[in-house]
Amino acid sequence: MIFDMEKSDNFASFKDGDTGLSIFVDSFNNEEFEVRIGSINESEVAGKIIASSTQELNEKLSELFNNFKGGM
Repeated sequence: MIFDMEKSDNFASFKDGDTGLSIFVDSFNNEEFEVRIGSINESEVAGKIIASSTQELNEKLSELFNNFKGGM
């Protein structure tokens, strides 16, 4: 899955075509990003990411999502 969130974004959502899972990311300060994974109706906190750049944010989103999928 490819993530293309900008560090300056306060919110983004993505949907994985392979699993059907939705990923919701939000931040109030654009440094700490809370990630929830599930469906629109029901999701669970998957983790928190601290990122100093857009590239780091997207790399950490990918890593977090892949770890989540691996634990299913």
